[in-house]
Amino acid sequence: MAKGLADMRRAKRSRGLTYKEAGVDVAAAQSLVGRFRQLATRTINSHVLEGIGGFGCAVRLPGGRRMRSPVIVAGTDGVGTKLKIAFVTGRHDTVGIDCVAMCVNDVICSGAKPLFFLDYVGVGKLDHKLVLQLVEGLARGCEIAGVSLVGGETAEMPGVYRDGEYDLVGFAVGVAERSRLLSPASMRPGDALIGLASSGLHSNGFALARKALLERAGLKLGARIPELGCTLADELLRPTTIYVRAIERLRRRFSLKGLAHITGGGIVENLPRVLPANLRARLKRASWPVPPIFPLIARAGGVSPEEMDRTFNNGIGMIAVMSSNQAPAALTALRHQGQPAYLIGHLERGPCSVIFE
Repeated sequence: MAKGLADMRRAKRSRGLTYKEAGVDVAAAQSLVGRFRQLATRTINSHVLEGIGGFGCAVRLPGGRRMRSPVIVAGTDGVGTKLKIAFVTGRHDTVGIDCVAMCVNDVICSGAKPLFFLDYVGVGKLDHKLVLQLVEGLARGCEIAGVSLVGGETAEMPGVYRDGEYDLVGFAVGVAERSRLLSPASMRPGDALIGLASSGLHSNGFALARKALLERAGLKLGARIPELGCTLADELLRPTTIYVRAIERLRRRFSLKGLAHITGGGIVENLPRVLPANLRARLKRASWPVPPIFPLIARAGGVSPEEMDRTFNNGIGMIAVMSSNQAPAALTALRHQGQPAYLIGHLERGPCSVIFE
C-alpha cells in the first residue's frame, strides 16, 4: 500500500507542473481580450492608430494649424481603499469610472485635453465577471471624458491578492498648446474662485470614512440612510465626477488662470498647488452646499472640522481661478451644462495658503 502511494506521488511529480496549476490561467485571460476590444471600440477616436491587441498603442497628436507647439501632459492614479467597499458589496461597475476620473481630472489642471487612457488591473485569481465589470466601468468613464481606452494590463498574481480582491490603476495622456498651459503667473489679487460641485466623497478619504461609518458608528452598507436618500453602499460607491467636458467648454469661452483638482488633502492642500507664492485664497464656507455624507462622517467619527478640511473635498471637486468680471457668466454657463458651480471665494495678497471664513 505504502509502495503504491509512493509510486503515485512520483508519477504526479514527473508529470510536471503547469502555469494554470500554479494559479495563472493564461487561456482564461486571453478569452477576455475580444470583449475588452469591443468595449474599447466605443471610445476610439480618429487620433488612435493602434489600440488594444499590440504591445503598445499608437496615437496621433493634433498638429498642423491646430497646434504650433504641442506639449504632452500625463497623469496616473488609482481608486484607493474605496475598492474595499466594492469587495464587500460585490459591486465593481462604478470604480472603473473613478479610476478614469482621478486621472483625467488631474491632466486638465495643466490646461491639457486628455486624449487616451490605459489601465492596470492586478488580481489574485482571474474572475471573468468581475474583470468585465471593471473594464465596462473604465470604458464608460472614457466615454464621459471623451478619451480613448487604448489598452491596459490584467495581471493574475496568486498569493499577492486575496480571492475577490484586486487593485485598479489608470494612466491618462493629454496634449496642450504650450502657450495655453495654465500658470500661476497670470493670477492677481481679486481673482474669483469658482467651485465645481463634487458628487460626494469621490475616491479620497475612504480609510477615515470606513473607520468612522462602519467601525465607529457600526452602520451597515445595505442600510438605507434617510439623510442620504439611499443606502450607505450606494453613497460610498457613487462615482467621481469627471470634469473634462465642463472645463473644455469653459475654456472655449473664458480665460481660465488655474485649475485645482480637490482630492486627498482637501482644498487646504490642493488649491495652493496652483497658486503663486504671494497670493492666498479666502473662501466662504456658506457659499456652497455640503453633501450630507460629510457631516455624517464628522458626527459618526467625531472628526474635527480641521481634519475634515484636510481629508475630504467637502462638496467641491474642482476649483477654477479666473478674473472676477468673468465669474458671473462662467457660473451661468456651467449651470446650463448641468454642472452645479458656486462663487466660493477670491485671491488676496499674502503667503500662499487657504483661509476659511
